[in-house]
Amino acid sequence: MKKLISYDLGTGGAKASLYDESLHTLARSFVEYETVYPKPDYHEQSPKDWWNSIVRSTKKLLEETGTDPGEIVCLALSGASLVTVPLDAENRELVERVPIWSDKRAKAEAEGFFSRYEEKAWYLRTGNGFPAPCYSIFKLMWLKRHKPEVYERIDCVLGSKDYINFRLTGKRYMDYSYASGTGAYDLTEKRMSKEILEAAGIDGRIFPEIVPSDFVVGSLLPNAAKELGLREETMVACGGVDNACMALGSVANVEGSVYTSLGSSSWIAVNSKKPVLDAEKKPYVFAHIDDTMYTSAFSIFAGGSSLRWVRDHLCRDLAGEKDAYDIMTKEILDVPEGAGGVIFNPSLAGGTSQDKSIHIRGGFVGLSLGTDRAAMIRAAMEGIAMNLKLSLKELNRHTPLGEEIQFCGGGAKSEIWMQMFADIFDKTIVKTNIDQDAASLGAAAIAAKAAKMIEDYQVIRKLHKRELICHPRPEKVEIYRRLEKIFVHICDVLADLGDYMKENW
Repeated sequence: MKKLISYDLGTGGAKASLYDESLHTLARSFVEYETVYPKPDYHEQSPKDWWNSIVRSTKKLLEETGTDPGEIVCLALSGASLVTVPLDAENRELVERVPIWSDKRAKAEAEGFFSRYEEKAWYLRTGNGFPAPCYSIFKLMWLKRHKPEVYERIDCVLGSKDYINFRLTGKRYMDYSYASGTGAYDLTEKRMSKEILEAAGIDGRIFPEIVPSDFVVGSLLPNAAKELGLREETMVACGGVDNACMALGSVANVEGSVYTSLGSSSWIAVNSKKPVLDAEKKPYVFAHIDDTMYTSAFSIFAGGSSLRWVRDHLCRDLAGEKDAYDIMTKEILDVPEGAGGVIFNPSLAGGTSQDKSIHIRGGFVGLSLGTDRAAMIRAAMEGIAMNLKLSLKELNRHTPLGEEIQFCGGGAKSEIWMQMFADIFDKTIVKTNIDQDAASLGAAAIAAKAAKMIEDYQVIRKLHKRELICHPRPEKVEIYRRLEKIFVHICDVLADLGDYMKENW
């Protein structure tokens, strides 16, 4: 039997998934890695940790399933976005750790760039709606300014999954979806922009050749095959950026389809033939895996990770509990909507372009001596949902949305939370069997297409089986509609406070 392995290289770790030729999941394994926060706005990971997690998760997958390595035809990765790993001419990593997607250290570099290149024009050309310092081009400008001895030795920079592809095959490529997150990619021209690169002072030759996601970059190097326990003839497809793989695995390449990803970071996205652009609110856009489409989204940087923060710091007695989140959500059942006046803003990783200021920080507001842990857990869950509701409203201003929204990601496992989303969104929420495997399925579909096991991506829709449907309850919808006004006001206050603290702290 022919089989595939896809990898979801995310913020918290790498997941390896085994698929058969019909794209049914046979098994999966997950290996965590660390994010380091050495200074404010510095969020770093080690590329070597990514590689080690790929090796360990692959070995675990093969050992637990007894899979014959000769059955594995092709590999493909979904990779975390907005990352560049600098390599020298001898293909050696030039730094031990690299800034990940949420790192915002390059604020001064972005400001300098926009003194030479109009910010609105840059956004409308790239669709890059995250705070500008997050994008690769500005991180490279930071490296050139602060570590010139490193920058001068760069021969090539690779994205997260492209670095893994290089370790697998020795080949250096980048697909269109990952290129669209560099800050220097022209969405409509489908190429790196010479004008942007010149304004940034970055040599465009350090970026690898751009190819389709299903392009076979090569087969496994002998050493890589030995480390992973696979055969050298195993093919490796170029893969895609996580947002695009998630869009493909969630709702395929159907125009107008919408999904919400409720993972460490969380977003609401729509597939469309044209990018959804708004120079004021700045939805962020990636090229879709289907090169005729785009996936446009609004997000919050700390969705599921905000709830994890609550688990780790307010629920320390649940440390080590396998069902910690289930226990937490059951605690809130007796807490009414609105959590007794406690409001939570989930901007624990800073603000997005939707916020009044990127300096906004998260917080609980409305605490009293009567506030207990259950109320704070409920407030956190409501705050994450409320923040995403604001994203939904912005997206709906630009394109019609259906009455149903498909959810995926780890948070979608909670029926209690899904019902809360239905009431806050005033939409029917659907969870399918794919759930948090959407990015993995997207990458697996890329591998299948690269291996000529499928002709197109339409098969993905048939793989989804509905497991949970939550309808909005009118009386709850009205409560949350009133609460939304308060939530928006508190967000603006926290944004102003963030600006004040930035200037005075």
